[in-house]
Amino acid sequence: MTQEYTAESQVDGAEDNDPPTSRFRAFVDRVRGDRGIWRRGLVLAVLAVLTALLMILHAQVPNRIGNLGSLMETFLPWLGLLVPVILVGALVRRSATALIALLLPAVVWVNLFGGLLLDKSGGGGDLTVATHNVNAENTDPEGTAREVAASGADVVALEELKASAVPTYEKGLAGTYKYHSVQGTVGLWSKYPVTGSSPVDIGMGWTRAMRATVTTPKGEVAVYVAHLPSVRVKLHAGFTANQRDNSADALGEAIADEEIRRVVLLGDLNGTMNDRSLNAVTSQMRSTQGAAGDGYGFSWPAAFPMARIDQIMVKGVEPLSSWTLPRTGSDHLPIAARIEL
Repeated sequence: MTQEYTAESQVDGAEDNDPPTSRFRAFVDRVRGDRGIWRRGLVLAVLAVLTALLMILHAQVPNRIGNLGSLMETFLPWLGLLVPVILVGALVRRSATALIALLLPAVVWVNLFGGLLLDKSGGGGDLTVATHNVNAENTDPEGTAREVAASGADVVALEELKASAVPTYEKGLAGTYKYHSVQGTVGLWSKYPVTGSSPVDIGMGWTRAMRATVTTPKGEVAVYVAHLPSVRVKLHAGFTANQRDNSADALGEAIADEEIRRVVLLGDLNGTMNDRSLNAVTSQMRSTQGAAGDGYGFSWPAAFPMARIDQIMVKGVEPLSSWTLPRTGSDHLPIAARIEL
């Protein structure tokens, strides 16, 4: 018994001490001997290919049925979560076919969104701007005003201003911002002179967008503040965004007609840069987060941000950095950017 045990131990020990090359050869031999490795996991392979096609051809997903295309584009980066799920399934199934097919969505996702993981922010700049949907149901407008004032921004836009809360924000921001204008449910606060404030008609029936000229030490900047209509996901109607889409078209027309070369748009657009329905705006302006941000910059919902529906967009100026600010009493995170005029 002792001799047998010793012999077996020596064999086991020899296997444990095999060099990595020998182990790799043994693995390859096992793979070659497994004839089902290419037949297993075909469903996973198909799922991988479909995921890649959805990301590549997202603009072709029709909006006619419940605005399905816009809904998918709002959360498009999250399709990447299917990659590790399929990977685990492929390893469990020991499927070479699924593993090879998985390369397709992985490469597509990195090509579309990998760059957003990098920190593209730089130093310097002439003007810091910020925007925040303060939420009409915010129970702490005083604290929100303090947080906004502490942001260091030169120009601040607020959306979803409740009429009864406007005096609170005016009082809380007065010490930092000498100039301000409130139009309907949106407002603009600035350390520099604000002139020419007026509502922008986005077809809502009440004012949820405005335009003003801010005169900075480097010259005039046309600043737009907008809160586009909310969207809803309904079982019987899908992604209801028609009113938002029409308002985006109206806002895009107003910005296209702007006479001042430098333009900044601040606001809650209730849509991401990937959403084709915002093309009237996004086609003529740059996202500060996309051009000079650190990470995705998701802003909503504040408790667990999943999408960047709050936007800072520019035309005729250079974005240098873009970031999210600490959470306030709102269900949105405030966001900020530094630009060069």
